[in-house]
Amino acid sequence: MLANEDLDKLLENLPLFIQEQLNDHPNKDKLIEIVMDLGRRPEARFTTGPEYLSQKIISWQDIEYTTKRISKFSNDNRAGIERTLHRISCIRNRRFVITGLTCRIGRAIFGTISSIRDLLDAEQSILLLGKPGVGKTTIIREIARVLSDEMEKRVIIVDTSNEIAGDSDVAHSGIGRARRMQVSKTELQHQIMIEAVENHMPQVIIIDEISTELEALAARTIAEKGVQLIGTTHGNCLENLIKNPSLADLIGGIQYVTLSDDEAKRRGTQKSILERKASPAFQVVIEINEPTSWTIHENVEESIDLLLRGNLNISQVRNLTSNSKTNIKYKNFPTNSFLLIKQLGRNKNSLPVTTNSWITLTKKKQIVFKELKGKKLVIYLYSLSTNLVQELMNKVPIDFVLTNELYNASIILGSRTHLSQNKKLLELAKQNNILVYFVEPSNIMFVLKLLT
Repeated sequence: MLANEDLDKLLENLPLFIQEQLNDHPNKDKLIEIVMDLGRRPEARFTTGPEYLSQKIISWQDIEYTTKRISKFSNDNRAGIERTLHRISCIRNRRFVITGLTCRIGRAIFGTISSIRDLLDAEQSILLLGKPGVGKTTIIREIARVLSDEMEKRVIIVDTSNEIAGDSDVAHSGIGRARRMQVSKTELQHQIMIEAVENHMPQVIIIDEISTELEALAARTIAEKGVQLIGTTHGNCLENLIKNPSLADLIGGIQYVTLSDDEAKRRGTQKSILERKASPAFQVVIEINEPTSWTIHENVEESIDLLLRGNLNISQVRNLTSNSKTNIKYKNFPTNSFLLIKQLGRNKNSLPVTTNSWITLTKKKQIVFKELKGKKLVIYLYSLSTNLVQELMNKVPIDFVLTNELYNASIILGSRTHLSQNKKLLELAKQNNILVYFVEPSNIMFVLKLLT
């Protein structure tokens, strides 16, 4: 990964005694922010921990020295430096006089999204969840560059606090060819989101920090207009959105439903239960646990439904290693949604039996592949990410290849929703005696392990 940080442009606006300490600091490249509070020693915060920069305390003159050299503070008490991504936030006293500054280092880091490139290819709306400071803004800035430069899409960024493209009328080069719409007041962000769709014909809209009910409603409106959304919001996990009334609309909204006695008995639940009201505005949610470790929900609709039933145990975790390779792990699969398999031309309850493999369905509905030895599997993928499957193939000790030629395939592996709609493909598979396996994307690793 390559970083473009322009750190010297920030340091030259700080008091000289702070500049001297940081210019030759051994952890300069790990700097996160610089804190200057009146009457206290200046503090630098690195990824390795905080550190005082001097014995000298900050005076009124030091704060004035910095504030005169940066842009004016907006109504959200934030300012910036021309042509950079650095953000300076101020703390004011009761007379609105500035008594403290937080200088946040802004970096355009290229290559941060290599582990989720397949999700961008799917052209689905993506929501990034994470606590403050985990790197959400850096990630969506790189997403904007990849979508606009490499995938050649029309991208509009709604930049409320100028964090994504910098505090300048000329957008920072880190966003590539994407266009940026600035928001004059934070409370008007939802209006600018709608204006971006109506006036500028984007294919993708990028929004940082969705935080109000009006912004969540605007996001749903944009999604219903067929525009791909990339957004961020604060939260540690998907469950936080369910418990947040203002943002629940992003994942379809939550409502109480009263079941009949018979239905409650059949489900084994209480009569009053929580259910999702509508389809989510975002089809994919990424929980950013750490800068290099992300939890992926590739089917938000299914994840929310399982969470509300209290039996979501599945998680896909992608880790970016030091050599820029991605490790994908699946843990704790849900017991009620393993894998639905059927063979074309047979009734719903029958299972495929061939000379090379046979499958037994146990009473617990767990699928057991008894034998698949000495045969090279040729797999045709339908509505599944090729990059993801290729990554998983390296982790499974079985001899198989992917093909783009249907007639060469021995197995068709695809999304249940999309495969069931392609009647022509199903008919061709039936005519050529090709087994068809329906699988949810989140269960691919489980299927490949069973094939071994």
